[in-house]
Amino acid sequence: MAQYLGEVDGVFVALADPTRRDVIRRLGRGPTSVGELAAEFPMTLPSFMKHVRTLETNGLIRTVKTGRVRTCVLNRERLALVDNWLDEQRRIWEDRTDRLDRFVTESMEEQ
Repeated sequence: MAQYLGEVDGVFVALADPTRRDVIRRLGRGPTSVGELAAEFPMTLPSFMKHVRTLETNGLIRTVKTGRVRTCVLNRERLALVDNWLDEQRRIWEDRTDRLDRFVTESMEEQ
């Protein structure tokens, strides 16, 4: 469980930055070279590469080098961690609100 939460934390840290979220959004349309991705952002290539490394370190993307071109590919399975965590949180909060609703309803009926 602790490892799972650590992985989820890493994904959220990676997604906390708007540039990295934009990269993920762009890669959702398909693999793209680092150069093409970087051209979409107003920063130097070394600065952009820090974002790529953060996404790669946290497993959200992988890069493949062919010749001189490095291509980024989205790891959709890793995004499933966020989906699973959100589903779990949704179930917890729905259960809590259901219990609150029952409590309020029963309290009103007792009056």
